[in-house]
Amino acid sequence: MSLVRKLKVRKERRKLRVRSKLRDKGVPRVSVFRSLNHIYAQLIDDAKQATLASVSTQEMATKGDKKTKAHAAGMQLAKKAQGLGIEEVVFDRGHFLYHGRIKALADGLREGGLKV
Repeated sequence: MSLVRKLKVRKERRKLRVRSKLRDKGVPRVSVFRSLNHIYAQLIDDAKQATLASVSTQEMATKGDKKTKAHAAGMQLAKKAQGLGIEEVVFDRGHFLYHGRIKALADGLREGGLKV
């Protein structure tokens, strides 16, 4: 197996391992995707299989570095969730490690008033 294939398999296993621990919680999940320049987050109701709210740094006008933008995105998603009457969510980081921009987004969700 080539090195690239091994890395893809590892990433997929890590994503499935993280997601398997989040199932059957009965609360919406915040799914996060990080690209080189932006971060995207969706509030998903797995029971209805529907996206309730979403936010990305691409559509925001926040100045600063990437961590600051990720924190602001978390605050904005928390505000949207509270507008829908959601108080608690589970955090799905996917295959990304919990540090840097991913952690900043989670801190923004908490600071915005959600229980993560």
